[in-house]
Amino acid sequence: MLVYEMKLEGEDVQYEKLNEAIRTGRFVRNSIIKAWMNGEIKSRNEAYKYCKNLADNPEFPWAKKLNSMARQAHAERAWSAIERFYKNCKANVPEKKGYPKFKKYQVRVSVEYKTSGWKLSEDRRYLTLSDGFEAGTFKLWGSRDLHYYQIKQIKRVRIVRRHDGYYAQFVIDHTREEKKDLTGKQTGLDVGLNHFYTDSEGLKVDNPRFLRKDERKIKKLQKRLSRTKKGSKNRIKARNRLGRAHLKVSRRRNDWVCKEAQRVIQSNDLVAIEDLKVRNMVKNHHLAKSINDAAWYKFREWLEYFGSIYGVPLIAVEPKNTSQNCSNCGQKVSKTLSTRTHKCPHCSYEADRDENAAINILQSALKQLSTTLGRRESNISGETGLCLDGETQTGKLARRKRKSK
Repeated sequence: MLVYEMKLEGEDVQYEKLNEAIRTGRFVRNSIIKAWMNGEIKSRNEAYKYCKNLADNPEFPWAKKLNSMARQAHAERAWSAIERFYKNCKANVPEKKGYPKFKKYQVRVSVEYKTSGWKLSEDRRYLTLSDGFEAGTFKLWGSRDLHYYQIKQIKRVRIVRRHDGYYAQFVIDHTREEKKDLTGKQTGLDVGLNHFYTDSEGLKVDNPRFLRKDERKIKKLQKRLSRTKKGSKNRIKARNRLGRAHLKVSRRRNDWVCKEAQRVIQSNDLVAIEDLKVRNMVKNHHLAKSINDAAWYKFREWLEYFGSIYGVPLIAVEPKNTSQNCSNCGQKVSKTLSTRTHKCPHCSYEADRDENAAINILQSALKQLSTTLGRRESNISGETGLCLDGETQTGKLARRKRKSK
């Protein structure tokens, strides 16, 4: 699936219609959550039927204006939250299980249409929303060209509201595949805070720290927001200024991480990384802001995406003792976070701490890959291992036929 995003240009009256559609979608989702709490809904199909009941209810005339498939899409969102809660309870996840909650007003929200309720113009530059709200036709601004795909390939259209306007996201049923020449290189990456990552060859990439650079401006805008009166127009303006500042930081970070991940994938035939639990790491309040600003999880997502496109395997290894073990002899050398140079007393090997960790990550990935390939070959051959207990039974084709009496 591909997701192309383009900005919508329209009039203020049209934007108000979009806001009504977004509020209606939130109303449908919250109604389904409430019905589930009351025991009226117990399956996904019942959630779909409940959408029809909401549309036919004369107390909620605005629910019928929303497209039927859009109501189903919000029902799917509500039921996915319920299923996630059941899954966490069944797996006995520690701490909170993610009990479904009602959605409140947020600036960044969306309403989703499936295959009806919208229409593209012939030149693919205008989008018309044809549901009961009658938002009308919007002009599309973006660098993506939708002429390469058929209308049937567009499975969903999502209207997203942000601090700087409204956007249309087109979910396209298309598998992207790119060709890449073999480079003969394999690399291991050790992410950090001093440097964004260090590879197994000693290359260090600086951490851009986009949030830290704009933090002074964001704090100033936050103070202006806190001084405004709640419910006033000045507060809405100040909140939009603050939201646009955060949007600028997140977009710069995402763009940089995307380009860096693509460069790593195109330059190597195998990439090894650590299987970090970023959600647990940000619980440290001294490092949470720096870890979130580094965008390690987003970097891994882009690595997996480009790895699937270019056919480059991405292997995630256990991060335990990758910084402590010596990459030359394998002995454990304990060191604190302040120790930035690895000095092995066993083999006298000396290297940068992050480079030593990157080499260990690559070695673990190669060992894991060889073990996986060996298991696959043994399963394909069908031969029985020599260490199995008991005698092996003869195959059906090798058994002798029973003599007739």
